[in-house]
Amino acid sequence: AAANTFTSTNTFNGLSSFTSTTTFTQVDSPIVTLTDAASVAVNFNTGNHFLVSLAGNRTLENPTNGKVGQVGHIYIVQDGTGNRTLSYGDMYNFPSGTAPVLTSVSGSVDLLVFSQRATSVLDAVIIKDFKVPV
Repeated sequence: AAANTFTSTNTFNGLSSFTSTTTFTQVDSPIVTLTDAASVAVNFNTGNHFLVSLAGNRTLENPTNGKVGQVGHIYIVQDGTGNRTLSYGDMYNFPSGTAPVLTSVSGSVDLLVFSQRATSVLDAVIIKDFKVPV
């Protein structure tokens, strides 16, 4: 049997069978820096992993171009002043229906982890206050 070598993007429709060694590599998903503004826009077409540094009290807008099943995270970094707050668009659902309060210390890093459950539902949780161990 002839060997098939794929060196570009390939689409397989229907039933695909792999009977020899098949190697899949890690998908590269870089962190996309979001623009800090009064309303922070998130476009899910640009990635799954994001970072925003807050220089004021902000609103995280409902994401655009999301797909059901899409998962990812957003690093939220307090600037040198700290005490910044973040409110959320109405798509964001949090445990017990309570929006989280960010860590307020200057330079602190919180992580919002999300999963798009439906077209207009984004389930999310915040993991707070990442630090280097001492």
